[in-house]
Amino acid sequence: MYEEHFGFNELPFCLTPDTQFYLNSKWHAEASTVLNVCIEQGEGFVKIVGEVGTGKTMLCRRLLNGLPDDYLPIYIPNPYLSAEGLFHAVAHELGIDIDEANSHIVLKVIEEELMQLAVLGRKPILIVDEAQSMPAQTLEALRLVTNLETEKMKLLQVVLFGQPELDVILSQNAMRQLVQRITFSYHLRPLDMDEVKAYIGHRLGKAGYTGAPMFSNAAIQLIARASRGTPRLINVLSHKALMCAYGKREKTVDRNFILAAIDDTEGVSRPGWSFWPRRVAKVA
Repeated sequence: MYEEHFGFNELPFCLTPDTQFYLNSKWHAEASTVLNVCIEQGEGFVKIVGEVGTGKTMLCRRLLNGLPDDYLPIYIPNPYLSAEGLFHAVAHELGIDIDEANSHIVLKVIEEELMQLAVLGRKPILIVDEAQSMPAQTLEALRLVTNLETEKMKLLQVVLFGQPELDVILSQNAMRQLVQRITFSYHLRPLDMDEVKAYIGHRLGKAGYTGAPMFSNAAIQLIARASRGTPRLINVLSHKALMCAYGKREKTVDRNFILAAIDDTEGVSRPGWSFWPRRVAKVA
């Protein structure tokens, strides 16, 4: 597309969660620390929540890619499943070939497999992305899976990644038993203005760009305000602005190209004021 024009090796602002473009921003660094510490200590249940486009799936992919060899990931990317479907999905990821409709029997077979893995020193970890899409009955089935344990350890660790709607679901009285099993929670926040600038520069560099700053400060500020610090929207606006600049045979991106990108993007509008509140000095 425009890679040769700008001197890129690849597109810098794709929407797919490519972990080589990961930026260890404040919120993502803290979330990664929570995940790593909890998993290392064998904490049974961790929940990471964030708005659409804040980088949950990127964190999920990094977690999957970075697990030590003694861990056995059980990855459920599309958890809109029945309770029975969840049990069978877990069994399938564990390599269990079972054709049984009775959930109690399936859960018992899973427990036996987890016990055997514990004897072998393997550490299964169930990682669920888009957890807010799980029906209430399936979340209850998840609680039953987390009940599997010995006197000294959990047989299965669980990490949920979800949108804020997950917290709404878990706030229901019927979910209180499951909530009590969640040992750690973390809420991802949008990037601030400085992080947006670092994010754009980081992705350009990872794509192979080594020249002078490509995006003007005014362009970056406009992206930050229009995107409200959401990485996915930053990618969308930056990509469209680069296409506009390429169409004009320009090598740099100014605020006019960002305005054109904003106007072409649904759900994004030209900002009338700063998203981040200004600090007001207190008068003694």
